[in-house]
Amino acid sequence: MGAMSGFAVMGQTPELVAILMQEAVARIRAAGRRKKPDRRPGRFATLRPGPDTPVWNQLVKHAAPYLRKRGDKVKLARLLGIPRQRLHHLLVERSACADAERTLLLVAWVQARRSGQEWV
Repeated sequence: MGAMSGFAVMGQTPELVAILMQEAVARIRAAGRRKKPDRRPGRFATLRPGPDTPVWNQLVKHAAPYLRKRGDKVKLARLLGIPRQRLHHLLVERSACADAERTLLLVAWVQARRSGQEWV
């Protein structure tokens, strides 16, 4: 039931989504000016973070300030239902992207933290 109470914050989520999309569009336009080979993953391949994932990069950037205190990453990993090592790969190493469900939970978590709510 604790995770369900955070969905009340979802009404405010379009603000964060708008910010993420504006920054992503700006980065896509900047990246589009230079030609590069197509690096899209093949069929059934995993998308890796980098210049081709501007929305994910901005989401990680917005989540980072809320993960400074001791235990914050562990609490977030529990909320997302992933091991803390996997969270490290997602947010610190930036060597992996989360699946859709966990990405949406991360967006809601960031928005809750931005509005001053503890959502864990």
